[in-house]
Amino acid sequence: MNNLGRMTKRARRGRARSGIALAFVFSLLLTSCTASVTKGSLETEEQEIGALGLPLVPWEGGPAYWKQFAKAKAGGWSDPSFFPIVAWYNGVSDEKEVKFDKALGINTYIGMADTLDASLLDDAGVFWIGRALNKTFTPKTKSWVGYILDDEVDGRFEPVEGREHLKAIKAKVPAGLFSYANFTYMVNESDLPKDASEKYVNDFTDAVSVDKYWYTIPHCSNEPYRDVSLSPVSRESCRSSSSYGKTMDSLRLRDAADGKLQPLWQFIENMGGADAEAGFSAYIRPDQVRGAVMNSIIHEARGILYFNQSLAGPCQAGNVFRLDQVQPNFCGSAQVAAIRNVNKQIHELAPVINTQSLRFNFGEGLDTMLKVSNGYAYVFSMIAADSQPGQRKLALPEQIAGREVEVLFESRNLNVDSSGSFSDDFNQESVYHIYKVKL
Repeated sequence: MNNLGRMTKRARRGRARSGIALAFVFSLLLTSCTASVTKGSLETEEQEIGALGLPLVPWEGGPAYWKQFAKAKAGGWSDPSFFPIVAWYNGVSDEKEVKFDKALGINTYIGMADTLDASLLDDAGVFWIGRALNKTFTPKTKSWVGYILDDEVDGRFEPVEGREHLKAIKAKVPAGLFSYANFTYMVNESDLPKDASEKYVNDFTDAVSVDKYWYTIPHCSNEPYRDVSLSPVSRESCRSSSSYGKTMDSLRLRDAADGKLQPLWQFIENMGGADAEAGFSAYIRPDQVRGAVMNSIIHEARGILYFNQSLAGPCQAGNVFRLDQVQPNFCGSAQVAAIRNVNKQIHELAPVINTQSLRFNFGEGLDTMLKVSNGYAYVFSMIAADSQPGQRKLALPEQIAGREVEVLFESRNLNVDSSGSFSDDFNQESVYHIYKVKL
């Protein structure tokens, strides 16, 4: 078992709980921007208009953002077909293990044993974010593209001390690498001072994430249900894919406070987020892990990280992915299969996902993302928070001429009616559909 991964998340979340109560809500940033390859600057006076004459959703610059970091650029991160999917505290010791992970769609690692030979990652064409583990990591190591400053600093330090800690680490980051950090969900809440949260998110990183495992941590079942943030997540929709998307919305609000944007990544549990038996209730279901990932993408996540440990319940693992590889009838195989499936879809659609989104309201009770690429419109769709499963009607932008909608990955098509709309079923909150229609 990967004890380092176990101790990292368990100990740090415990310290975070001891100092500041947790709460949950979010606010969607509806502002406009002008893209830049540095931490993209925002323009609030005038909306930028994109394809179909629709307003563009603010972004950090997409794949071009990575061109400013020599190692990431050399590794192909600025290629529109690349989308980072990270295994948190995995472990690889031979080519067979890396090959298995790549087949799952994993292309990046954070957290490994000090014995890892960097050439194993170089040869496989996958990437490392972290410190130099040993002498095999040098400025010439192709796979070494980024540096993790630390994990959950906001839950382990008082704000001034935490910022000094990050500043000291940031000063040691080798040239050419981008800096990444993960924070607790407190930076998205009002229990931590707003100024402290904004400085954590904006002052040190080139890519940032927070961890909040909505489907499997105790919070959504707490009595009383406590919510102290800017835009509430109801108890009824707390354990839903929509909550992962709202994590992105809230983090973007914090990220935009300095007038600049950076890539936001999303943590998803591949089994459970509970770190003690007392907090365990259930594991994330296969449909839920897929829904959580896709709702994060819909809300502009630029990378996915899988929390690869299961620390409580009857199916425990220090490395979920590896146990699925080596253990027959592994109890987490269904979740791993779901991850393989959704990762494959993300990689296939990466050139589309890596374009700037357009803002458009497709109808009531929907949570959507609109992209235009190579003569087609792509609509990524789920039901909205606090909305009941069932049939939805989607009204297309009038500029779209196509009368037939392809439902990607489902081997079916839908007809557009005379009003420019089509209907589809969303029979549970975690269901998503991706539509492709000719312009």
